Amino acid sequence: MGSAKKSSSAERKARIEEMRRAERARERRNRVLTIAASVVVVVGLVVGGVVLVQSQSDDDSTVAQSTGSFVTGADGVKTWKGKLSQTHVTKTVKYPTEPPVGGDHNQVWMNCNGDVYTKEINNMNAVHSLEHGAVWVTYTSKAPKADVDALAAKVKQTPYTLMSPDEKQADPIMLTAWGHQRTVTGADDPNVDKFFEKFVQGEQTPEKGAACTGGLSQ
Repeated sequence: MGSAKKSSSAERKARIEEMRRAERARERRNRVLTIAASVVVVVGLVVGGVVLVQSQSDDDSTVAQSTGSFVTGADGVKTWKGKLSQTHVTKTVKYPTEPPVGGDHNQVWMNCNGDVYTKEINNMNAVHSLEHGAVWVTYTSKAPKADVDALAAKVKQTPYTLMSPDEKQADPIMLTAWGHQRTVTGADDPNVDKFFEKFVQGEQTPEKGAACTGGLSQ
């Protein structure tokens, strides 16, 4: 009888001790979870602060973080020698050339799957198209209508190209790729085909194979 009581008492003590161990384990887990939650909150505050600062910074107009200058080759193509930054921004970027040949740009590209725009487009979106390997044909009101129509027909038949008017550029008809640019005399200028052959998805492309659809369409 006494032996049975001792056995029962021992089992009870064992169960109590097991419950105490389980409780201590739960307390340790709760402390870990509390610390982890605190870390998440702190990190969230830090990241939120960084995003806020970045957002405030992006709201300001700024010159693209691109340094260098054009060098004109024997073939008449101007090549940008220096750094062309590639950061996606929401700010308005002021480019050192018109049309721009690269630099910081909007995260959304202009559709460039043979797209012809009849109104001026946003440079920040067009530069993103250049980053994807597109050739951008631009013209002013001084360009003959016959040339504009012929170039538009060529663009429509050529993936990774786009076309739009640009009254701010220096010459009536210009061709632009990432880091490269030239003036042509008209649609029948043999340099049009040469430029297309070399720069449509050419070696200069920072993001070769990236989409030219699914972006903005004006």
